[in-house]
Amino acid sequence: MKKLKLNQEIIFSVIIVLLIIMMLVMPDLYQSPFGHNVARAKARVLSVDNTQLEYYGVVTSGSQSLQVEILDTQYKGQIMDASNVLLGKMETDKIFLEGDTVFLVLDKIENGQVVNATAYDHYRISYEVIILLCFMALLIAFAGWRGVRSILAFLFTIVIMWKVLLPGILMGKDPLAISLVTVTIVTAVTLTLVAGLNKTALVAFIGSLLGILLTLGLSLVLLPLFKLHGAIQPFSETLLYMGFEILNLTRLFIAAIFIGASGAVLDVAIDVSTSMNEVIEKRPDLTAKELIASGFSVGRNMTSTMVTTLLMAYISGYMALLMVFMAQGTPPIYLVNTNYVAAEILKTVVGSFGLVTVAPFTAVVGGFIFTKKKEIEHA
Repeated sequence: MKKLKLNQEIIFSVIIVLLIIMMLVMPDLYQSPFGHNVARAKARVLSVDNTQLEYYGVVTSGSQSLQVEILDTQYKGQIMDASNVLLGKMETDKIFLEGDTVFLVLDKIENGQVVNATAYDHYRISYEVIILLCFMALLIAFAGWRGVRSILAFLFTIVIMWKVLLPGILMGKDPLAISLVTVTIVTAVTLTLVAGLNKTALVAFIGSLLGILLTLGLSLVLLPLFKLHGAIQPFSETLLYMGFEILNLTRLFIAAIFIGASGAVLDVAIDVSTSMNEVIEKRPDLTAKELIASGFSVGRNMTSTMVTTLLMAYISGYMALLMVFMAQGTPPIYLVNTNYVAAEILKTVVGSFGLVTVAPFTAVVGGFIFTKKKEIEHA
């Protein structure tokens, strides 16, 4: 039995690997009209000229002139000048020093030679790869084969969002519809990889989907009452300026709400489902009602901590904004009424509704599915 289960897990894992490879090699669904004549390369800063910079307290504006050596692509070894324009915005401006490794945008190339380049940002890819590999190694060392499957689920989620979800929305597809389909696929694949092709994964999937649908429904009902629109999301207005007037930013914002909550919902569902499966294996004499009560007991403790986790995850992105309000002496009643804070409250509360209800949803579904075989045998 165990060997059969292992074979099923291996076969399904291989299928997911093939799907990831297929999505990576398939043509992009959305072809950007920008950047076709632009190349990018890694380079080392050889010297820096800061004479064109102007300093205004903590803000710097102007332009840096850099001499750089390209380290990769077909232009490797070429030494050239590059510029770095500062707009006086600390969150986007970068200051480069001699010896830094930078990401260049090669925006003018003539006769195989780069004649104009812009230092886009510090080059961080190598460090990102290192920490990602360290994380994967730690996960595999701790969880073994299950850790490998978790990594596959992680990679599958990234690839399907980059190759399907985001391009689909840019092409004008309904953000809610394509996001719901994507989240459903990710949930099914993740649960099957982690738990296997069994009742545990099925119960967790149904419970997760019910919780996500509740989150979606509440978002559709509450967002008009809050008088909020999708432009509240960072960079969403930029999309309109880039020519994507077809985008419904409000529906995109709603999609972001249930996508953000789906990870925690999935976590609660699989834990409740796994616990119920363990209980029924040890006590096969339990009735559906008794098993549901056990699922409720497990879910109460989990959701109590998960709600706080969700709150901390959302509020962390707006700590500076909250500090600005506090520094200005803004009363809390006015603070929570501002559109930025109200949007986060909506995200947190609606996400928490889905999080709290997914436990009883999963418990009820599990109570019937896990005891179904026993009831049939008794009949």
